[in-house]
Amino acid sequence: MSSPAGSNPAAPWRSLFIEHIEAMKSPEFTLSTIRKVPSSSPQAKQLGAIQTGDGFAHIPRARTCIFRGMWAGLNANPKNDAPLNPELYDSELLTFTTDVRMDKMPELWGAAAAADEMVPGTDGGSKLDGTGGGGPVEAVFWAEDAMVQWRVRGRAYVLGPDVDQETSKPTRELLRDRMRKRDSQHASGQEAEWSWTREVTAHFGNLSPGMRGTFRNPPPGRPVNLPVGDGLGLGQKVADLGDEIARRNFRVVVIVPEEVDRCDLSDPARGRRWLYRFVGADGKPESPGGHVEDGWEKVETWP
Repeated sequence: MSSPAGSNPAAPWRSLFIEHIEAMKSPEFTLSTIRKVPSSSPQAKQLGAIQTGDGFAHIPRARTCIFRGMWAGLNANPKNDAPLNPELYDSELLTFTTDVRMDKMPELWGAAAAADEMVPGTDGGSKLDGTGGGGPVEAVFWAEDAMVQWRVRGRAYVLGPDVDQETSKPTRELLRDRMRKRDSQHASGQEAEWSWTREVTAHFGNLSPGMRGTFRNPPPGRPVNLPVGDGLGLGQKVADLGDEIARRNFRVVVIVPEEVDRCDLSDPARGRRWLYRFVGADGKPESPGGHVEDGWEKVETWP
């Protein structure tokens, strides 16, 4: 890394969130996004599209994803033979993996993708192939054992093969500001050994060969009666961490949380709910009854 990570302390909600996620049979969550399309497009006629009067329609989207840990704090499984970064950093930045060919990619890029798509003669697809984003998202977890619903609201950033290039610097710096050094004997003097590309590869290595093989599937959403490219097909297993096709399609998505909503329904007679809002080290509380703890405003509300 060319500059140090931020000095933000651990968020007050982090340890309990991790505890609840680790107790889940599968760390699944629902990812909600917003699709912006021209009002004249067929998609804008769909049920649920919201016309805003500016020539565009906004369409809600949701799908189930798998939580892959906090960015820079990957819990590598024993079979992951990818080179790993030194354990220098940690964060509250949620991660999941996806295929760059998925329909949700423009939604993860948000306004940047919409603007690029609407300018005649520009190649929006090439931009979406790289690192960037900033689209608004909400990730909803239901921790069944604890009877707690977690809703994490923020913005999503996609990390691609170009993550260490100069064009990706704004995204790296934005994420770096929300990372922090671990309090350990290994967390000094090794910054130069920590690589963004290596961290993305470690996420790829943490997947099973069968899951890695899904990145060699035919293009998601493509009609089955149309031809697909060479090397693509269902049911493949990928052992090579540098597989050209799979790595070209593989992406790590990082959610930068701005607000966290924790609703505890473990007591049927006394449900409780807390809202956390990121305000930074010098932030002040804005909600009645709120107080700032480690850079987050916390306020209890009725569930």
